[in-house]
Amino acid sequence: MFIENSDELAQNKLILLYIFNKIDYPTTNSEITQFVLENNQMNYFLVQQYLSELVASNFITIKTKDGNEYYNITEEGKKVLELFYERIATETKDLVDRKCSIKNEEKVKEKQIIGNYYKKNDTEYIVNLKVVENDNTLFTLSLNVVSNEQAKMICKNWKQNPQVIYKKFIDILATKMD
Repeated sequence: MFIENSDELAQNKLILLYIFNKIDYPTTNSEITQFVLENNQMNYFLVQQYLSELVASNFITIKTKDGNEYYNITEEGKKVLELFYERIATETKDLVDRKCSIKNEEKVKEKQIIGNYYKKNDTEYIVNLKVVENDNTLFTLSLNVVSNEQAKMICKNWKQNPQVIYKKFIDILATKMD
């Protein structure tokens, strides 16, 4: 359909397998598509075609969790990647390695810095902020706020600047007050 030749098709599927192998977490269709498009590796339609073919070949699987579908590379996919690893250009592998490293760090941070809220009643929202490291809670704070906007802003600021906010809390609480 969109493929110039079978070598390009095989190369692109190998690149996708390489990406799945390098990413340390289950990946949604939108995450993998965004990753590939951001790096100009192939177009949207090809990505979707290849994902479908890789699933059909049992090189990747789809698992559903919390209403979302996540892709993972299978052992079969890892074996194919190992066999044809050398067919992927070094520049492509280097690019994927750098980008996956950044994505993996972002995902770890996302799991460690938690900020969420819920509506308690018409005039009150509960905001929960948390820092988790190696399954240990290092910091947790629950706040009652009066508006949805305030709750959203607190969560946004927390996720963007957790070190600064955490340090300010410690500085304030560890300072002797008269």
